[in-house]
Order: sequence, then structure tokens, then C-alpha cells
Amino acid sequence: MIFFKRCGLVVAAITLSINGWATELNTDEQKLGYIIGMDIGKSLRDQDTAVDIDSLLEAISATYKGEPLAMTADEAEVIRQAYIQKRQADQHAQADAAGAANLAAGQKFLTENKAKDGVRTTESGLQYKIVTQGDGAMPVATDTVKVHYRGTLLDGTEFDSSYSRNEPISFGLNRVIAGWSEGLQLMNIGSKYMFYVAPGLAYGVEGGGPIPPNSTLIFEVELLDIENKQ
Repeated sequence: MIFFKRCGLVVAAITLSINGWATELNTDEQKLGYIIGMDIGKSLRDQDTAVDIDSLLEAISATYKGEPLAMTADEAEVIRQAYIQKRQADQHAQADAAGAANLAAGQKFLTENKAKDGVRTTESGLQYKIVTQGDGAMPVATDTVKVHYRGTLLDGTEFDSSYSRNEPISFGLNRVIAGWSEGLQLMNIGSKYMFYVAPGLAYGVEGGGPIPPNSTLIFEVELLDIENKQ
């Protein structure tokens, strides 16, 4: 799908030379045609779609002018569906390979991390380290808590941080990943912990947003308050 941005058309002629092509954009129709071509080119490049440009331009021209086409609509649909299926299979294969690599890297990290001073491991496999121990109340699974946190991948990439937004967040412990729900119930208000969360206690084989599949995650979490405690 091509999206157009509203823009003013320049009255003066614009001459561009690209790879030996000299295009004079004098009329509104020429300028609009060029803009549409820019959008098509960007979309194909962003989606990493390999196409023959000459065939693309020929099909656009013939379709627009109502001239005979090199294939029927039914033939085109068969080829389109075959391409989509191949593209999806390639993407799934790439995701599976990345997920396997992430899983192996996470297992290696957790094995080594488990032996470090101060790192504790729960029955579920959640690893945590006490940075600061508070002395306030402890939440239970049905509580709503207020926290500051920072989340990173194993390579140090920060994917989310309330510290960066300078705004803590509140949520119910029954609405977050298992590693967070379990880990925060170990904390007192005023505590700051490090959580080392295996994929099975985080976003699993699917991942989500900026988090790749089978990622082991590292969180710095500070429990500020339990909002529904009496």
C-alpha cells in the first residue's frame, strides 16, 4: 500500500539526474508521477523486495494506459501467492534460527550468572540480585505496584525504561510477565533488585516488539509503592 503525504508542488521546473536518467519535472502530472515512483521505490526497498525495475515500469505503464498485459489477473494471483508463501517461509526460518541462537546465548548467560556472588535462583528458574533492600511492605499477586525499571537485552540494548521517561509506572502483578510477577513479590517497598529472566518467564519463542524471540532479559527494578495496600 502506498501512502501519500500532502505537499505543495513546486512551480519551477525541477531537473534531476539519477544513474544517467534526466527527468524534467515541469508539470504537476510529472511531479506527482515522480512522487508516486518514490513511494513505490521506498516501499520495495524497505520491505527488501527484489524486483526487476524494467518489468515494474512496463507493467505500470501498460496498466495505466489500458494496454495488453503480459499475464492475466489469475496468473498474477498464483504467482503473488507463491511469492507470499515463500517470503513467509523464509521469514519463519530466519526467526527460528535467531530464536535458537538467542536461546543458546541465554542459557549460557544464566549458567554463568547463577554462580556469581549475590545472585539467587528461585524454583522457577528466575534469577535475581538484591541491589538495595527496603523495609516496607511486600506485594502479593493481586496487588497493584508502582515501580521504576530499566530493561535490556543480553548485549546491553535498552528496550524500555521508565527512568528514561522520568515517569514510574503502575500495574497489576497479575498482568505482567511471570518473571516480573514472581520477582516483585520477593521485594519490600524501597528495594531495588536485578532480575535475570529466561524466555519461558518472559516473552518466549514469539518475542514482542523490540524483544527478539527466545530472549533472556535483564531488568533493574525499584519497588516504589503498593498502591492498593490499606
